[in-house]
Amino acid sequence: MLELGLKHTLEIDRDTAPGLFLKNEAGDEVLLPNKYKPKTYEIGDSIEVFVYLDFEERPVATTLEPKIQLDEFAVLTCVDSNDFGAFLDWNLEKHLFVPHSEQAYKMKPNNNYLVFCYLDEETNRLVASSRVNKFVDNSVLTVNEFDEVEIIITNPTELGFNVIINEIHAGLLYKDEVYADLKTGDRLKAYIKKVRPDNKIDVTLQKFGYKSIEPNAQKVYDILKATEKGYLPLHDKSKPEAIYQTLHLSKKAFKKAIGSLYKDKQIIIKNGDGIYLKNKS
Repeated sequence: MLELGLKHTLEIDRDTAPGLFLKNEAGDEVLLPNKYKPKTYEIGDSIEVFVYLDFEERPVATTLEPKIQLDEFAVLTCVDSNDFGAFLDWNLEKHLFVPHSEQAYKMKPNNNYLVFCYLDEETNRLVASSRVNKFVDNSVLTVNEFDEVEIIITNPTELGFNVIINEIHAGLLYKDEVYADLKTGDRLKAYIKKVRPDNKIDVTLQKFGYKSIEPNAQKVYDILKATEKGYLPLHDKSKPEAIYQTLHLSKKAFKKAIGSLYKDKQIIIKNGDGIYLKNKS
């Protein structure tokens, strides 16, 4: 049987009244209804489809692009809620079901939620859960300090933001590492800052050491040089948002960069005013 919740590249086996029957190398078949048939095709052609259960709980193929697949996280919109649970729009005809027991908070129509898609072994149905922490695991880590990773923002905390790392592990992004407004579901490139003895992970949005400081210093220098007077109205007291808007750097990275330039006698720093490039040509 073809695995539900995933894309498959299948061969067109035969054309029937309900649609095209597709098969894989093992001979497993699935129906692609007429509404999804390509405009032109030949028996034996390959086609990529997504396989899930239709309204009658039968495996069916579609050429529609799902917003989430099996064992993935995504932010989806709730379109309905009733006594059985909630239903999410994942860009397919049949909405994705979320049982009440899998709702971290009661879902309401028109609201967006970060969810994980999994196969319910009891019903063999694809369902979703907003209890996303159930689906991350730090018992055996697949990352090391300084690794580049992808993170998903899950929720804010007093310390910063809880994140999901590479869709596998849980981590924490401290608030002093944040240089822009973040919201649940945002995906960002990050770096493993620290792995603690209990396997808790801290992440940062900035690269480390000279690999970060020198490129950032060069970036600030180049922007200064491109200005008419070799001046930027940014300094230690500038708001992080102003720094990020101009340089796309966090305040912490900005301070390290101008510190490096000042040490190399490339700039003049005037408190409350800004930074000036020495010997602006």
